[in-house]
Amino acid sequence: MAESWATLGVDLHLEPSGSGGLRRGLTDALRDAVRSGRLAPGTRLPSSRSLAADLGIARNTVAEAYADLVAEGWLTARQGSGTRVAPGTPGTGAPSRTRPAPGTPRATTPATSHRAPARPLHDLVPGTPDLAAFPRTEWLKAARRALATAPFHAFGYGDPRGRPELRTALAGYLARARGVRTDPDAILITAGFSHALTILGTVLRARGVRTVAVESYGLDVHWALLRGAGLATPALPYDTLGTDPAEPGTAGAVLLTPAHQFPMGTALHPDRRAAVVAWARRTGGLVLEDDYDGEFRYDRQPVGALQGLAPDRVVYLGTASKSLAPGLRLGWMVLPPALAAEAASAKGHADTVGVLDQLTLAEFLASGAYDRHVRSSRLRYRRRRDALATAVAERAPEVEVTGIAAGLHAVLRLPPGTEESVVQAAAWQGLALHGLSYHRHPQAVTDPVDALVVGYGTPPDSAWAGALEALCRVLP
Repeated sequence: MAESWATLGVDLHLEPSGSGGLRRGLTDALRDAVRSGRLAPGTRLPSSRSLAADLGIARNTVAEAYADLVAEGWLTARQGSGTRVAPGTPGTGAPSRTRPAPGTPRATTPATSHRAPARPLHDLVPGTPDLAAFPRTEWLKAARRALATAPFHAFGYGDPRGRPELRTALAGYLARARGVRTDPDAILITAGFSHALTILGTVLRARGVRTVAVESYGLDVHWALLRGAGLATPALPYDTLGTDPAEPGTAGAVLLTPAHQFPMGTALHPDRRAAVVAWARRTGGLVLEDDYDGEFRYDRQPVGALQGLAPDRVVYLGTASKSLAPGLRLGWMVLPPALAAEAASAKGHADTVGVLDQLTLAEFLASGAYDRHVRSSRLRYRRRRDALATAVAERAPEVEVTGIAAGLHAVLRLPPGTEESVVQAAAWQGLALHGLSYHRHPQAVTDPVDALVVGYGTPPDSAWAGALEALCRVLP
């Protein structure tokens, strides 16, 4: 190549960045132009055909250079929009760090402390369903029906427990689908799981509870909410049978994901289900059951709610966040009768859920639209799970895929000592995901394991193949 490569756009000169061949030289020159700010975010680059003609090189060389920079997060490529400088790419230094999922308190995992693309090309962070698949048409129909039939007094301040239409619909659905034993008066509608946990923290503290034992793996945002209520959160042991909650020391309550442990993906062993219920009855303790993805079972019969074994000792918590969308902010607690009034009082009227959304979900449940949506989603997610397991087996046979009998995520067990480097490589590929260490309690009673927690529910169908390909590229 000549010392001056070509003019790209108006008054923009590209200089070769050293030896290493045409592809590397072009990649480095383009990256330097973005890094220095001479190519501003959003700038559309010439097509690979045009730039190849300008430079007098093969079109494939330009296409490969573009692909390298897309993978690194410097450029974006979308059909109909061409290749552009990635939005949010700073003028100096490397691309900015990947932002965590909403509600995630930690800025990065230890493995992602290096700089990475400002906006991930693919999101495999667990905890979110495919938002592009939200049933807009059916939801709108339900909203119209609910609005047309709602009594005028429904739009007042109402009962802090929530609309009776929704509590009645949930009581029937949860009994049928999850084996929950309750009636509408024992259900409290909340603005999601975190809201419910905040209410419970207040109630437990007022009852004299000082400690809520939690699992060795989970979400630190939940542990932080309990600590914010003045409650200690020691970790329960975890072994090959999953969490061992039978003897939680001086705890007055335990927080569990018994149907599908998050993130490990195991179901609580039957002996341990019986043991934790026995502990609660013997000591007067409470089990807080987080049934976060109870609808999505693939290779086994659904694991019924623990609440069905001891309705007087278990608080059952569920939401529409995984089955529909977290943005709805719709959750519920099924409470022991002795706790229902205290929880409703703690919730009060200051922090409520919109009436129209409650009425719409009630209609959505009663009409059968919710069941149809869940069945359709279950089939779609199962196909993604199967594709993930197949691709990993073919491309990275040393990686074991586990925890996939249910839910919207998988645990990929890595060779020892590789988690940090794999998560870092993923970030530079524009791939957002969590290492298992991200979800490990600081006082976890279990040996560390190198693994990835891959949420396969989040990408829309159109992006799933690309996300899976990017994931396979970074696996050891």
